[in-house]
Amino acid sequence: MKSIIHILICLITLSAFSQNDKRFEEGNDLYNQGDYTAALEKYESILASGKHSSELYFNIANAYYKLNHVAPSIYYYEKALLLDPNDKDIKNNIAFAKNMTLDAIDTIPEVGISKLIKRTTNSMSYDAWAKLAVAFVFLFVIMFIAYDFAYSTNKKRLTFLASNTALLFAIVALFFAFHKFQLDKSDQPAIVFAQESKIQSEPNFRSSEAFVLHEGTKVQVLDTVDVWKKIKLSDGKTGWILADDIKMLKKF
Repeated sequence: MKSIIHILICLITLSAFSQNDKRFEEGNDLYNQGDYTAALEKYESILASGKHSSELYFNIANAYYKLNHVAPSIYYYEKALLLDPNDKDIKNNIAFAKNMTLDAIDTIPEVGISKLIKRTTNSMSYDAWAKLAVAFVFLFVIMFIAYDFAYSTNKKRLTFLASNTALLFAIVALFFAFHKFQLDKSDQPAIVFAQESKIQSEPNFRSSEAFVLHEGTKVQVLDTVDVWKKIKLSDGKTGWILADDIKMLKKF
């Protein structure tokens, strides 16, 4: 009985994949014909089925860009970039889309040791750093055992040095693993969808207006209080925005 259910589940899954592939091709055909609205309907029906990919987000973003919808185009380019951060086409297109935004926000450059640490941390994923730390711990144990069984002074010196080096690298890898975990946890990007949003200095309408943002601007979410989100811009400015005015990028 279980095998029959398993077969039925496999058939349903294959059928869903086949339908999504068909919709994707139909959407591409409509896009090439210049019917961007109809293409979006095909692409978004795939999203509604629970499937997502960088290619799908990229095509949705392209369609919104052709329709001059600033916020959705940047939003879906950014989502595509999250799944495929090295894709040159996505990077090129998102640069064009950002030219349509009204807000010119500077970026505070990182310098010195903090820049080096962040670049090193982001060179690998959290899982990769954790696995590297485990590998060095394993190497430390092997070298420590070898030191214990070594008879000559030279071998003891060599294995002692190797074990301590492995332990040092394990600690460093563990540091970068936790740092990467914290960076990923604190990285909560969002895109402003409201055509114009007044940013308050406090999470209420009675507070003073800090500044104004427009659709398509990327922000970092720092905190949440009721219907308000505390945001930070790339130039360091902070303020509170209505939650309904933005869409979080990491929600798939």
